[in-house]
Amino acid sequence: METLDGWGYITAGFSFLVLGMIVFAHAWYMFIATFTVGVLSSVLALIHDLLLVVILLELFRIIASTRRILTTGAATAYTKDLTQEVFHQYLLDIGVNVLVIVALVFAVYMASKRTAPPLSP
Repeated sequence: METLDGWGYITAGFSFLVLGMIVFAHAWYMFIATFTVGVLSSVLALIHDLLLVVILLELFRIIASTRRILTTGAATAYTKDLTQEVFHQYLLDIGVNVLVIVALVFAVYMASKRTAPPLSP
């Protein structure tokens, strides 16, 4: 089951990477194709698409951070020799992962609230 779980994460991560590369290539293709029509609108569209690529790649980080919280919590719960130092290290690790998740979710939320600029012909 652990092997299948690992392959699932590898497949999901690879999928996000491939999708990000496709969007990245399409963004640059569209930028080059529309550059002569309007520089500002082309640059803004390129920035929008590149931010989408960043969001796609960061989604996997959110998933990995959430998984790390769960697995670290389970491992700590079954530790018999839990010292105060190990417990504080566990809390620090969980706190950092929670901050990563909150920051990434906030970034995705802010990107979804941003309206795309109208493309002028």
